[in-house]
Amino acid sequence: MDSEAFLAAARELVTTGPVCDACLGRPVADRSHGLTNAARGAALRTTLALLDNEPYDPPGPNDCWVCEGICGRLDSLAERAVTAIGDAEFETYQVGTRVPPLVEENERLLREDAGLAPDAGEPLRSEVNREVGKRVGRLTETTVDFDRPNVQILLDVDADRVEAQVNSAFVYGRYQKLERGIPQTRWPCRTCNGVGRTGDGPCDACDGTGLTYQRSVEQLVAPVVEDVMDGVGATFHGAGREDVDARMIGTGRPFVVEVDEPRRRTVDVERLEADVNAFAEGAVEVEDLCLATHPMVERVKTLDAAKRYRATVAFDVKVSEPALADAVTELDGATIAQYTPERVDHRRAGRTRERDVYGIEATLDGPREATVEIHGEGGLYVKELVSGDNDRTEPSLAGLLGVGAEVRALDVLAVEAEHDEQFADESYLW
Repeated sequence: MDSEAFLAAARELVTTGPVCDACLGRPVADRSHGLTNAARGAALRTTLALLDNEPYDPPGPNDCWVCEGICGRLDSLAERAVTAIGDAEFETYQVGTRVPPLVEENERLLREDAGLAPDAGEPLRSEVNREVGKRVGRLTETTVDFDRPNVQILLDVDADRVEAQVNSAFVYGRYQKLERGIPQTRWPCRTCNGVGRTGDGPCDACDGTGLTYQRSVEQLVAPVVEDVMDGVGATFHGAGREDVDARMIGTGRPFVVEVDEPRRRTVDVERLEADVNAFAEGAVEVEDLCLATHPMVERVKTLDAAKRYRATVAFDVKVSEPALADAVTELDGATIAQYTPERVDHRRAGRTRERDVYGIEATLDGPREATVEIHGEGGLYVKELVSGDNDRTEPSLAGLLGVGAEVRALDVLAVEAEHDEQFADESYLW
């Protein structure tokens, strides 16, 4: 658009009726960067007044037929936004706005009357987002974040309502489970479906608790994190899980606790670690706690991970050291075909999965007992690698030895990312 056509369009905008400076400047928001829309509108109005030698008499936002006073309420909206956030601790925010449909129609008519494209410049909601956002930043000394802000501010101008949504906070760490018989997450009672009652009385299977197991790693860790960060709920995300009867020792298992609507975000992670460990009373211990970002959840849940195990194995007949050594040699580096194990086929699809044994060692502790250490690909069923699972796993230690074999005790020693990666990538932590 040349200068003459631009001035003609500006003149048409002014003559549509009383239009405030911001609404006058918004249809040309793509010109002359570094100006507010109100500054653009004032400049247009001043230029036309000088050219036409007419009095300079700008209408205020309350008289504007386009925004109907919205552009004059930006300071108030920002103050209400800060009030809505309350005492929640935050460093980043984002503003979203709902504009009344009638005002959106006014915006369209303004451009139509001036012969401009319906999407010329920028819409009112974008200006409100930006201008209120700038004011919130100044009032709170925080910064805008369009990706994953700590706080999402919602301005419903149509309903005259301002709300603030406090987004989740995240704590990453590793846990050790030092006692057997503890699941990773809450395990609802199957008899009462977690309700705690059957018929007219408490459920006999769970003593009215609604839980198959009274403790879990989640129950020993997440509530403490939630309390310290003053949240309204918490979700535990683990990098896989070990069996209920297995310990998780060694270097521990990576996890993230997601805290809903936290009022506190910057916490002393060393003190938090001590608080969790004190609450768990030796059943579970956490270490390397640090504050994390939302992508860390997906990383923990999806990053390929290898595992190291130590199993106490019992045989149904005597086994010689040479025979055990030969069987271990066969399994070392082997690719194992495992049909869905009998113990999990009620909750997993029946199919054959192939997993690699990266390394394996075994030591006889007696004629019918051995300690076996296994380094395997993620998803390898270790108990079945030992027992054969009625020929569902091939090859297996039991099958190669030609004897019955059973894991009596299992410890997970390490959960390690494949391909020399690290779970605790600094780009996901702060």
